[in-house]
Amino acid sequence: MNAAADAQAPVRRVLDTNIVLDLWVFDEPKAKALRTSVESGSTQWLATAAMREELARVLAYPQIVKRLTARALPADTVLAHFDRHAQLQPDAPKAPYACKDADDQKFIDLAVAHNAALHSKDSQVLCMKKRLERCGVALNPMTL
Repeated sequence: MNAAADAQAPVRRVLDTNIVLDLWVFDEPKAKALRTSVESGSTQWLATAAMREELARVLAYPQIVKRLTARALPADTVLAHFDRHAQLQPDAPKAPYACKDADDQKFIDLAVAHNAALHSKDSQVLCMKKRLERCGVALNPMTL
């Protein structure tokens, strides 16, 4: 493969639930470039069915429902973004490093299995940056 083809290949990324909320519920300005990258296909967003289930569950939390209602944004619309842009993968095997927060492990496992960048704001994930780098996973890379 030549350099031009490599430059145009989508970057594989795993987005944790809070990042997905930033993209389509909170419309976080800092997430605008990532959202554009996902929507344009520059990012290959990898996810699992369990990640979609978690998103659906979180969208029903009272504080999230309040935000959705304020924006006149149905939860189904957020799930439709997931369905349109996420590329479902099978659950990944356990990564060499475990996260203290078991809910975050699925994101780590998938990122490690696919050598994908991992986007997360979770403190239990952020403290694993060096361990994830040893597995070939960039945590919250700035380049899109």
